[in-house]
Amino acid sequence: MINLGGPMDLRALFSSNDPINATEAFTNRQGQWELVASALQEHLRKISSEAFDVEDLEAPRNNLIVFHGVGGVGKTTLSRKLEAALTAADQRPAQWGEPTWSGEKILPVRIDLSRSAGTSFEDLVLTIRAALSELGRPLPAFDLALKRYWEAQHPGESLEEYLNRGGLAARFGKHMPQQMQSALADVAQALLLPGTVGSAIGQLTGSLTKALRERRQTVRALAGCARLGDLLEAEPDLEALSFYPHLLAWELDQLPADKKAVPVVLLDTFEDVGDRTHRDLEQLIQRVVWLMPNVLFVITGRSRLQWADEGLQGQLDYTGPTAWPGLALPTASVPAARAARPAPGQGRQILIGDFSPQDCDTYLARRLTHDGQPLIGPDIRTVITQRSHGLPLHLDLAVARFLEIRRAGQTPAPADFDHTFPALIARTLSDLTPEERHVLRSASLLDAFDLELATRAAGLTHQAPARRLTERPMVTENPHAIWPYHLHGAIRSALRTADDHTDDGWTPTDWQRAAERALAALGDQWRNTPTPATSRTLLVACLRQGLRLARDHHFGDLGWLTDAAIAYDSDAIWEPLVPPARDQTTTPHGPGHPAGPSLDTPAGALAELLTTLARRQREHRERTVDHLTAILTTGLLPDELAEMAEYYRAKANRDLGRNETSRQGMQQVAVGGGRLALRARRGLADAARIDGDFPTALTAAQGLGFEGREQRVLGDIWWAHADLDQAITAYETARTEAERHGNTGEQAITQARLTLAVAFTDPARADDEITLATQLLDGLAQRATTLITHIAALIRDAGSPDVTDRAQTLRTELTVAGLTWLGPTLDVALAFHHAVLGNRHDLAATADQLRESTTTGSYAYYAHIAAALGGLPQPQPPVRWLEDDHTVRDRWHTLVTTRQAHLREAS
Repeated sequence: MINLGGPMDLRALFSSNDPINATEAFTNRQGQWELVASALQEHLRKISSEAFDVEDLEAPRNNLIVFHGVGGVGKTTLSRKLEAALTAADQRPAQWGEPTWSGEKILPVRIDLSRSAGTSFEDLVLTIRAALSELGRPLPAFDLALKRYWEAQHPGESLEEYLNRGGLAARFGKHMPQQMQSALADVAQALLLPGTVGSAIGQLTGSLTKALRERRQTVRALAGCARLGDLLEAEPDLEALSFYPHLLAWELDQLPADKKAVPVVLLDTFEDVGDRTHRDLEQLIQRVVWLMPNVLFVITGRSRLQWADEGLQGQLDYTGPTAWPGLALPTASVPAARAARPAPGQGRQILIGDFSPQDCDTYLARRLTHDGQPLIGPDIRTVITQRSHGLPLHLDLAVARFLEIRRAGQTPAPADFDHTFPALIARTLSDLTPEERHVLRSASLLDAFDLELATRAAGLTHQAPARRLTERPMVTENPHAIWPYHLHGAIRSALRTADDHTDDGWTPTDWQRAAERALAALGDQWRNTPTPATSRTLLVACLRQGLRLARDHHFGDLGWLTDAAIAYDSDAIWEPLVPPARDQTTTPHGPGHPAGPSLDTPAGALAELLTTLARRQREHRERTVDHLTAILTTGLLPDELAEMAEYYRAKANRDLGRNETSRQGMQQVAVGGGRLALRARRGLADAARIDGDFPTALTAAQGLGFEGREQRVLGDIWWAHADLDQAITAYETARTEAERHGNTGEQAITQARLTLAVAFTDPARADDEITLATQLLDGLAQRATTLITHIAALIRDAGSPDVTDRAQTLRTELTVAGLTWLGPTLDVALAFHHAVLGNRHDLAATADQLRESTTTGSYAYYAHIAAALGGLPQPQPPVRWLEDDHTVRDRWHTLVTTRQAHLREAS
């Protein structure tokens, strides 16, 4: 961000009696300058080449670069700064560096094509010619044709008076009429014509044309322009005028070396040139660009140029990627400042990016100052920056609001700027068709969309308006996303939250109906997904958008969201699902939609339920219990979703060591006989195992099948008995079943349990199994499962020097996560390590710690396992094993002696 000391903001100057230093602030935009500089350097190399032919009308054109972006992003400011930087070195920001074309004379010409400027095509051509008058040389070929045109189209009107009235004479000096008169006099003299030139232009052009046809030596200076005679014979109308720039290009090419200059024509506000239906003016301007290949054009506008599209044949003279190779590439999807530099001649359409937060803050700090200090404080700047989404127009509107508040005698506060501006809507909608405006409002309800989603949300039957909208710069495209399009953040926020004073503004009912259509379209996309490989990703994406729509618009019927929530739960992957908080920035229009707590609608309760289930992998289980209890208390969820909340509350209580409370919750779900009844029965089997009642656990496990994770439950039972071969077989079977059902989450869980068994028996194989578990867990939010693999790694490394320190770190992680149920497993890993080393003191301490931590009865059998590992006395009370106590103890102790033998062999 730099302050170039530009013109004073007169609105700010006259807004208050209190003197304010209000100056034009400008963001660096170094990336855009570098692209222009690179294009100009390439342009200079090309036109200086001996192979360059200014009259070649077939060669592809790369003599332009296009900057486009949403209204208010700073295109006009950039155009002005480029003109200033090319005009004088002292106007170029220091950050932009020195140009690489020293010695070349650059002649910038900026032309505003906005409707308010009223620039006609005649004005465009005259402006370019007037700017070239600074070269101090007549341009006879062009001047003669222009004089003929002017007298035919403006009889009785002096060109000099027209230039004075339009301001061109003041802008570029009064040399052009004199140069034209001199050029015509020279031609008349060469043709030996009598009388004054001004009154005999028809005779002059006729004689010159005849002389050119006869190849007379007297006009040899103009004879080199092959098409001059034809242009002088053509009817002098607007069509002919559009071809005269060819004569200007030819004249520039003929200048002596000491008079040569390279014009850079900056055409701003190109969106006002026309629309997709009326391209008459665009056709004329495109012709100028094509016929002047030795001039670099810098075009700024809201939309990308379509000149490289084959479909415009017949509407424009020169179309297609062969004609305009630099325009044929996809528009950059990142701000040019961060984009990789394109290859020469390529990537000539650049999307102007938003300001960074740092640029926004600096802009606001330097925009208004008082006694050399920023007038807008840091707290207000922060709010404005966040709400602007980097859009410069929002920053300017916020500055105007700041001045308005001060003028009213009040002190601006951060809350005064926590909103969007209706002016953003007007600016955004100004050049859209009614159908495109309708689609835009509908699409603003969606975080991201494709053509079908936007069309259905708008209630239309044809996609053409949505397709046209996606080509606007306010829509950003990510071709690799499920839904490739999303609206600019500031524009979307303005559409959804600001008062809409436009003629076709929506009523609250319109917004509600659009939200209903959008929600239905999301559900249909999820249900009709033909590719299973993408179904999970699409499910999560649909849930994120659907939950927010249903919550923010207070939908009472959850519809497809219920089925989607069940599908989300079944895979146990737990991707984050947190929709944006509902506050003033996201609250939709309409009565009855105040900002408030999330638990006030079924959709809000469901959103909180699913986000709680996902968050429990990253937060303490106590918080999980609290959240689920609050959700259940509302009574807003239908029975099958309330069952889900109850089940996971029971699981969280089990993780916290509240086995009896967990058992009661599982019993309630199991008795209900719903979708999760089998899982609850598994929970009851786990509860019996945790209590050391293995016969009951085994009985409860029978008949659970895959839905009840029967093989995983059996694996846990056999693992506790140190029957690791049977445990490994059960885990492998469970993993295979999960893979067959396409359940990645369950695959990861069973694979982690498998590592816990293999780590005792085969450290070498454990390496591979832990690696596989890590791969399966990649991208899954399963914190407890991940920590199980870390415990397995300790068991694998038992006897190594760092095991104790690693175990201490791991214990801290378990405590922070509220996963107390994994503590006894970690202690068993430590006991195994101490037993392998023969360290009976540390082993006894670990066993004592296990006894103390399991006094409630939960996992009490782990103390028996620790004692068995080191041959310590058996604790009380006894465990209800499936086999006699001696057999179980002997298996655990054998694991220690086997590992000791392995370590001796390895050493």
